[in-house]
Amino acid sequence: MPTSAGPKLVYDFVEGNKDMKDLLGGKGANLAEMTNLGLPVPPGFIISTDACRHYLENGTVPDGLAAEVSEHLKRLEEAMGLDLGAAEDPLLVSVRSGAKFSMPGMMETVLNIGLSDASVAGLAKKAGSDRFAWDSYRRLIQMFGKTVLGIEGEKFEHAIDAAKTAKGTKNDLDLDAQDLKALVATYKQLVREETGRDFPQDPREQMDMAVNAVFDSWNAPRAILYRRQERIPSDLGTAVNVVAMVFGNLGLDSGTGVAFTRDPGSGQQGVYGDYLQNAQGEDVVAGIRNTVPLQELEKIDAKSYGELMGIMETLENHYRDLCDIEFTIERGKLWMLQTRVGKRTAGAAFRIATQLVDQGLIDIDEALRRVTGAQLAQLMFPRFDSGASATMITKAISASPGAAVGRAVFDSATAVEWAAKGEDVILVRRETNPDDLHGMIAARGILTSRGGKTSHAAVVARGMGKTCVCGAEELEVDVRARKFTAKGVTISEGDVISIDGTSGSVYEGNVPVSASPVVEYFEGNIEPSKADELVRAVHRIMFRADERRRLKVRANADNGPDSARAVRFGAQGIGLTRTEHMFLGERRQVVERLILADTDTDREAALAELEPLQRGDFVEIFEAMDGLPVTIRLLDPPLHEFLPDLTELSVQVALAADKATEQDRKLLDAVRRLHEQNPMLGLRGVRLGLVIPGLYAMQVRAIAHAAAERVKAGGDPKPEIMIPLVGAVQELEAAREETEKVLKEVAEETGVHVETPIGTMIEVPRAALTAGQIAQAAQFFSFGTNDLTQMGWGFSRDDVEGSFFTKYIEAGIFGVSPFETIDADGIGRLVKIAVEEGRQTSPSLKIGVCGEHGGDPDSVHFFHHAGLDYVSCSPFRVPVARLEAGRAVALDEAGGSDSR
Repeated sequence: MPTSAGPKLVYDFVEGNKDMKDLLGGKGANLAEMTNLGLPVPPGFIISTDACRHYLENGTVPDGLAAEVSEHLKRLEEAMGLDLGAAEDPLLVSVRSGAKFSMPGMMETVLNIGLSDASVAGLAKKAGSDRFAWDSYRRLIQMFGKTVLGIEGEKFEHAIDAAKTAKGTKNDLDLDAQDLKALVATYKQLVREETGRDFPQDPREQMDMAVNAVFDSWNAPRAILYRRQERIPSDLGTAVNVVAMVFGNLGLDSGTGVAFTRDPGSGQQGVYGDYLQNAQGEDVVAGIRNTVPLQELEKIDAKSYGELMGIMETLENHYRDLCDIEFTIERGKLWMLQTRVGKRTAGAAFRIATQLVDQGLIDIDEALRRVTGAQLAQLMFPRFDSGASATMITKAISASPGAAVGRAVFDSATAVEWAAKGEDVILVRRETNPDDLHGMIAARGILTSRGGKTSHAAVVARGMGKTCVCGAEELEVDVRARKFTAKGVTISEGDVISIDGTSGSVYEGNVPVSASPVVEYFEGNIEPSKADELVRAVHRIMFRADERRRLKVRANADNGPDSARAVRFGAQGIGLTRTEHMFLGERRQVVERLILADTDTDREAALAELEPLQRGDFVEIFEAMDGLPVTIRLLDPPLHEFLPDLTELSVQVALAADKATEQDRKLLDAVRRLHEQNPMLGLRGVRLGLVIPGLYAMQVRAIAHAAAERVKAGGDPKPEIMIPLVGAVQELEAAREETEKVLKEVAEETGVHVETPIGTMIEVPRAALTAGQIAQAAQFFSFGTNDLTQMGWGFSRDDVEGSFFTKYIEAGIFGVSPFETIDADGIGRLVKIAVEEGRQTSPSLKIGVCGEHGGDPDSVHFFHHAGLDYVSCSPFRVPVARLEAGRAVALDEAGGSDSR
């Protein structure tokens, strides 16, 4: 019962449901839901996330929690007809974590709570097996010692390895009751030596200590790292589930397994999962013993198999999605231990969404809500070229798709170290565990010799979008020698291997990759009606996203080929053409002459030489983007970027001494003259156009002549001229006056008038704060969020990302780099101010964004809600932006989330 001093903290399963994940965590909410569906769930109760947050904030559990736990424990004992840890017939419980969002293996679980010296004999009598009872006690001390008491897990592993060696075996199952009884004594002595206290014999003390350990595990390093990787808020806390134990290790008529209602790798319907006889749940997930396919359960226990199939159908229809299920069979009785909406690969996400539409379980808008831009981006990655010749080492379980190539490494620390040096690595392990998370993040792919599609490696890799191959039994992995062998092939650490997470194949050496069929579809090379199921699914969902989205999507492109690809990928124009890219290569020499010009004649000659080159570039872009808007940014970067490095040129001239040419000395003088301590805040953008006579006029003439040329050729160019780095309306007014003068001159000269809006980038904080004034002179705004972020945060991007951003992310100062996803609270507020005040001045003001945030999924949602008209991003990210713009509308209609 809740106390008068505070809210209710503990809930029986019958008191919850699947919509209470914030309070009961995902595991607890779904156990409650299954209980209410009448499915066979062991009884139990849930300690809420409120209790966890109080504990983490204050270092103690809330007042009244102990009393509430006692009340619910009493109900559990009454339901089971047993008492926790009783000597004759003990009730045992598991204590499990369960956060709102699934964090597989990142937090703690303790099984068999309640076993003690006094109750182990009672358990043996009840089970009819001394071996089972002592094995259960051994497991409790090992898990409790590592999880609750903080003893290194390897110390327990060394002890059990010694016991197996003494027995002359490598298999845990060969240890008999006496062996396990002796091992329990060894474990208890280990606890005494490591902690200075005996293993607790009071069952309630065991349970309370385990609960606190689960709370503490929310802030374990691997949990923090996983939350950062998955962008899970750090203040949610975890619930704790206390559940009556059921045992899968009572003999061959018992077992444990994990099942999926569809294949989480491909999305195909069928029977997918793993089963392990005479085992407890952690044996399956850890991958320590290789499982059998779930279909084999029909031969082992047809009754339980048939019941499980019916429950799987019930759960999928109820949740209207792929369900991930954990179950145990205790002497022929099936028990459901967990269900959740299952993690899946990117391809499976698109396939399952459209399959469920076809089955009438969801509508197409719900399908749109259930896929993400990040998943679409994964599907656009290359894959191995099927026509390439390669030496296959082995073929195993395709746990998470994709093509990964890298150097083999055999521990997570090496993976992190080598990846930090720029090496692509494949993490090779017998099996992974939660402590390997940092290595899995660093690696291009993961290869294990043990485990199946439900092992830790498989589940975590699918969640992260990492390529993974599991259960490669032919591999003899020797971690100490840092090598593995298979079929006579030896791969040592540092050797290159290639793994195919789609087929499960492992190859020696570097296998060439080919374009993804999804990219081929976007390129127009695959007709959707003739494509495979995945491409058809992508086509259907993209079609709906385009129907629903309000935001238009443009591309950042600087040449004809990129512009043409952007159109094929669905771009509705160009949001940013960077004219400085047209000054590189062979043209750099002309720019040098412009910078070094001593007279108006020399400067005008250089500009005259550049103009036709620029004109040709614009003609090519206008042709590719015919009928679509093309926003062209006039020259933005400081001029020093077009000149040699000051130090290198100084050394070159010094070494040449008397042999240095006059041109070299003149160039050095110019470089010194233009050198700035902070060039990104110096003479650049609109300042260049106002200070260097004729520079912007030349670019505007090139644009206007190119547009006129396209009109005469029957085209429909739609240029938009963008003035960069404006901080004050007076700068824009001066630049616009010159621009309009040139446009008028060209129109009179060519006899062709092309409507050409003139706008500005909002990338200086002052511009955002005075947007109402600037809108008086601008026909459109485009946010340059890269520079806006740099100036708003006071960061030099080129310096900070490599120097301290990693530490900031590790310390939780950033959840993600503000250059990757828009900082909604700070930079985002500047955006909102500029939109609001700009449209107060000019209600029809067109507003977009052309920084890299324009293709970031989370940022697209922010820009949708901020009221922008379009986003612009690299051509390759255009489909991602289109999808997320559609999802933003669909999610708004559903209250911000999908309906699961």
